Amino acid sequence: MSTTTKRASTLGELRRTWRSKRVKDELRDNLISALRSGASLFPGLIGYERTVLRDVQNALLARHDFILLGLRGQAKTRILRSLTALLDEWIPAVEGCEIRDDPLRPLCAACRARIEREGDATPIVWIGRAERYHEKLATPDVTIADLIGDLDPIKAAARKTSLADPEVVHFGLLPRSNRGIFAINELPDLPPRIQVGLLNILEEGDVQIRGFPLRLELDLALCFSANPEDYTHRGSIITPLRDRIAAQILTHYPRTLADAQRITDQESWVRREGAPEVRTPLWLRRAIEEVAIQGRESEFVDHSSGVSARLSIALYESVVSNAERRALLHGASRVVARTADLLGAGSAIHGKVELVYEGEREGPAKVAQHLIGKALKVVFDAAAPAPAKLEKSSAADMGRFDGVLAHFKHDATVELADDLAPAELLRRLSAVAGLRELATELFAPQGDEELAAAMEFVLEGLHQNAMLAREALEGGRVYRDSFEEMVRSLKKGR
Repeated sequence: MSTTTKRASTLGELRRTWRSKRVKDELRDNLISALRSGASLFPGLIGYERTVLRDVQNALLARHDFILLGLRGQAKTRILRSLTALLDEWIPAVEGCEIRDDPLRPLCAACRARIEREGDATPIVWIGRAERYHEKLATPDVTIADLIGDLDPIKAAARKTSLADPEVVHFGLLPRSNRGIFAINELPDLPPRIQVGLLNILEEGDVQIRGFPLRLELDLALCFSANPEDYTHRGSIITPLRDRIAAQILTHYPRTLADAQRITDQESWVRREGAPEVRTPLWLRRAIEEVAIQGRESEFVDHSSGVSARLSIALYESVVSNAERRALLHGASRVVARTADLLGAGSAIHGKVELVYEGEREGPAKVAQHLIGKALKVVFDAAAPAPAKLEKSSAADMGRFDGVLAHFKHDATVELADDLAPAELLRRLSAVAGLRELATELFAPQGDEELAAAMEFVLEGLHQNAMLAREALEGGRVYRDSFEEMVRSLKKGR
């Protein structure tokens, strides 16, 4: 129902203007109207247009309850919450009813008695679509009382009635979601006895509360979310409940780098009012996104848990913050993010990945740096194909790095601090013969500050390909010849 200038305030007025509709029919009808008009559906969900969102729409058109199966960070909760846009803007309910009874089809005993007593004068309230979505995170401590309800002795005493009276039930979250959407996140964590109660009230419309049978033919659109591994594990979901869920929809991580970047750009807080302007070069922006991709393939990370898109978001924000802090230290109004900012943003990764045993032995800090290094290597190798395999490269490729590598012979080093001013960074890097030309050829930087960032990125790319050694310092790093570093290590070991 769309907004009108005057809505009915009594049952008598409502009878002349309103037609009752079940919530699944409401979702279906509004979806049909949206598809016919070409309206934007599920705004902000990127990369799901031809997969997940298509399946969700099919489930709604079929009036199915459905479950979203996917790893963390795949926008499952966001999809569920966006369903409210397909509800009518307002619906009527009997004033004071705990379960928002339809005045034309009252469900609870109290509303039926009130309508019989007051007739067309029964007062009506209107409920907005945002109030018709309820969500519950399934945990092992959820009880029948939480979900469905319990007998209320205080209500029985106030009404001077026995506990056998259906009007003394204190309703739980499920009945209070009547005529709306009810979502349960992480369904496998719901105890089996609660799953049975959920099944009974959804399938049969009845439930027993402390031995008292209660008939509740609720009008609900039910949806769930779960990890695929938990959902398919025998014993996590009772078979009748699994069978009751008509559609199982698989979510996924972004399937293209472009989609992943669009999601991160959309969700990240990187345009900060009153702060120095931070510009992130394209090659570094891609490396930020690549960290999550490498995490999903890493032998140190638990693949059954997944790597959330929130990792890329937090990492991007941390890189920008590193660059912002450097600009503030030097009193600059603009700054270019660089490799040091990404290497120094490991704290944004530590809590975003679940490590397997090998990863735990390495430690979260080392795993974070490992993932960052792999990401930097992927991006560098895309610009300079296979630099670590010079014997298989063309003559031009073999000579591309000679000038830069020659600089580091005979104990020459380049020491870079994370907080170096751009001019000083460029001065130090310009001492490396051929580095400026190589960075310009590979990344076409715009301006001196981006040139310095590109030159730093080249050194790190050569290190990730084992062509240069890098020693980590507090607040910086030193690059040197790999052979010289090996000799130094051997001498230290004597």
